[in-house]
Amino acid sequence: MTSSTRTGTRQRVQSAETGAEVLKALARLGPSASLSAISELTGLAAAKVHRYLQAMIASGLAAQDKLSGRYYLGPEAVTIGLAALAQIDVIGGISELLPDLRDEIRHTCFLAVWGNHGPTVVRVMESVGQVTVLTRVGSIMPLLRSATGLTFAAYVPVSEREPIAAQEPEVLQLELRDPGSPLCALLEQIRTERRATIEGLMVPGIDAMAVPIFDARMDVAGVVTALGPQNGFDVKPDGRVAIALNALGVVASKRLGAPI
Repeated sequence: MTSSTRTGTRQRVQSAETGAEVLKALARLGPSASLSAISELTGLAAAKVHRYLQAMIASGLAAQDKLSGRYYLGPEAVTIGLAALAQIDVIGGISELLPDLRDEIRHTCFLAVWGNHGPTVVRVMESVGQVTVLTRVGSIMPLLRSATGLTFAAYVPVSEREPIAAQEPEVLQLELRDPGSPLCALLEQIRTERRATIEGLMVPGIDAMAVPIFDARMDVAGVVTALGPQNGFDVKPDGRVAIALNALGVVASKRLGAPI
């Protein structure tokens, strides 16, 4: 390979990298991205950004509003994004993170998704030698009496939540309909902290902590829960279980395209 060929290859690679940065800036800034905002976010000169945007508009990767002059992702970029979403393996992508989580916190952990009958366990990583509740694949977790269920209850649409909540004790159903109830306050706290903690509520002597996993639309794609005996499970919001779960929640959500 000659020196001029190597130089040309490096330039093409750098050009592709720059184009990717401009595209990512468009995605992060949303449908009202100005030239100056893109320039600031990418650290590129406005004139350079403008050249790339014009090329992207010609290829359908970007578009420009004629009235405001602002930029947004074009139809080809949307097609690429939808194709990427279709290839995401939600269960597999999250499940492969569970062994490291279990080994780090030394507690059983599992992944649940929202099914026809409510929070459904789809993957379990048991902690060897630890006495705990045996959560099996296919188990349906209580919506309002488990850390897993409460996390889903905090996020799923009311229309999906109501039929499942109808299976809960009547006192909890009444609380769920009362915006001023302790249960509704708890759900708001879960949405704020993005974490639910239960101390011996579902099973006496067993504590649990759960975090939501979001998809690209910031809908809940799943919930990861850790559980263990009360005498050895760290329920503190700044404890090692919470820190590990929070970190997993961010990593898993980003894998699914969540803007967090």
